[in-house]
This record gives sequence, C-alpha cells and structure tokens, in this order.
Amino acid sequence: MVVDLGDRTLLPGLIDCHTHMLLRPEDQVWPPAILFKTQVYRMIEGVAAAARALEIGITSQRDTDNEQVWHGDTALRDAIAAGTVPGPRMWVATDAISITGGDMRIDDKVNPELNLPDVAAMADSRDAYIGEVRRQVKIGADWIKIYCTSTRKDVEPETMEPLHQFDIEDVRAIVKEAKRFRRDVAAHAYGGHGAQAAIHGGVRTLEHGPLLLEEDLQAMLQAGTYWVPTMQTYYKRQNTDFEKRFVKRHEGAFKRGLELGVRIAFGTDIGSFPHGEQLDEFDLMVEYGMTPLQAIRSATTVAAEVLRQDGKIGCLRTGAYADLIAVDGDPLQNIVDLKATCFVMKEGKVHRDDDLVTNDVKDLAWVPAR
Repeated sequence: MVVDLGDRTLLPGLIDCHTHMLLRPEDQVWPPAILFKTQVYRMIEGVAAAARALEIGITSQRDTDNEQVWHGDTALRDAIAAGTVPGPRMWVATDAISITGGDMRIDDKVNPELNLPDVAAMADSRDAYIGEVRRQVKIGADWIKIYCTSTRKDVEPETMEPLHQFDIEDVRAIVKEAKRFRRDVAAHAYGGHGAQAAIHGGVRTLEHGPLLLEEDLQAMLQAGTYWVPTMQTYYKRQNTDFEKRFVKRHEGAFKRGLELGVRIAFGTDIGSFPHGEQLDEFDLMVEYGMTPLQAIRSATTVAAEVLRQDGKIGCLRTGAYADLIAVDGDPLQNIVDLKATCFVMKEGKVHRDDDLVTNDVKDLAWVPAR
C-alpha cells in the first residue's frame, strides 16, 4: 500500500495523557449532568468525542476518570479496541478516588436529601482507599486516579493554598496496592501539601500542578515524577481576578519546571472545554518556553514513556503500531501547523485522508473526517 502525502509533514500519532471523553463543558456547571442527561446519552457523546479526537490526530489517550458515567470509559475503551467505533486506543482510570466533601463531590447546591451519588468514589480511611483500588481494578481500571487536592473552588483565594486531601502515607498505601496489580497512579494535585504527598508517595504522574512551588518541582525532578500540566483548561476559563492570578501561577510553574528539566507530558483535560480543541494545548506550551520539537515530543515519546508503551506508540520505527499522522506545513517551525491535520492512520488503518480520491486508495477502511 502506498499513500502519497506530497510535501506534508509526517509524524507519529499524538498521545493525550489527560482526557475526559464522557465529559462536556456544560456538565461542570449547574445543574449537574446526572439531573439532565441519561447515562446512555452521555455514552453517545463519548463515542462522538472519541471519533473527533482520532480525526485530529490523537491515536492514543489516557482517560482520567469517567465523570459519573459508570463503566462508560471501560466500555468505550473496549469498543474502540474491538473496532466497533472509531477512536484512540485508551487507558482508563474508571471512577477515581477522592474524599467525602472533597473534589468531585456532587454540586453543593443540590438538596442533600436526594442522596445523589458523587462524581468520583469517596473514601475516608487507608483501608477504604485500598478497597477502592481493588474494586476499580476489578471493574477494569488500567490506571488508578486520586485527588490529592481539591479543585479551584476550594483554593484559599488570598494565599492560593489548595485543600489537600491525602497524606504521604495514604498515597504510599495506594501506590503499593496499585503496584500489586501492576497499575500506576495518577494524582490530581494543584500544589501544597497534597502535591508533596503525591510526589513523595510515589505516583507516576502529577496532573495539573498550577500552584507548584520551587520545592515541589525540585521534588518531582528528584523523584522522576512526570508532570501533565493541562494548562488550556484554566486558560480558557479565567473570568475573575482570582482565576487570572491562578493562570499566571500556572505559567510561572510551567516555565520553572521546564528550566529545571521536569519531565513534562502532553495532556489536555479535554471535556472541560470543547472536544476538538485539544491541540490548543501546544500553543501555550510553546508560548511558555518549549520549542516546537519539545512540545511534539511531550505528546509522542514522553507520553509513551508515561504509559509504559515506549517503542509501541509515539514513534516511527519497526515493530511499533502503525500510528501515523500528516499535517500541512511544518510544525517544527510553527506549532500551529499541528492543527492542519490531513491524514490519520491508526494501526495501519486509515481513518482520515483528505486526498482519498486523488490518492486512489479505494480499498482502505476509512472514517470520514467531516
């Protein structure tokens, strides 16, 4: 099979290390999604989101909790793997683990007498954390996700101190139990005590990290913790003075982490902003100091390391999956050219070819781009 891509730039398929295929922006505002969307409807949204991700060149991704669509992420992962629906290959974190009253709690405006379930699994003791790890492995988790700090609404606005949710020994216990099942742990952590607990507790990746300080970054460097910064999700949602200061802190942490040599992997937190806008993350990474090549590597070779898939994805080499994309222009000169996707192949199957007719490759299975 020969596909003539002309003078386009050929790259490995991209890897997004932080996604939410079953989330849409409106699900994060009042009223909670559980009150106005069925699980079936949200699953259909997830199928559409996965197809869109593949269309723009993301051929692998880690989904970092199912956002209250229980078993939806494992079902989507398995349906994609079986070829039932198109999408990136997925590693999923199922329900994730938080604490009662912490991040992922059901909206505070909801009448508590309704006893609506929270958005993540809530656990409040070390034994309960270990039990959750086991339960989530049982239902199909590839990764264990924990919320070491809460979210922006629980950040003290003056000191910018996030609400921490796990201590170092809690995280160590979770990591140890996950390791028993050959699973890694990803930690949502903004900074402060929660970030230190995540790093010293042995998680593989720290997610977000907008409020990380010098000592946190140094600790990550020493521990070899990967950082998935997900900056666009906050950049796109800065309407108050607090949110603007929050984004500025994120920028500073990223620049310093880059200077120190912290291992940074590409991740978007897509779902918190519209599906299809994932590649905007590259814009900020380059604006904040990465070279285009570093940014591309964050979504290829580095991301593959995070997923322990080195040599299989994120590369062009013998023995790797045939995940290839082509773009118009040269993203090494202008990172924005990564958004000019015109060709996507996953495992040797063409899912997008904007020149299908002129290439006369009529025998290839293909999912239309539009």
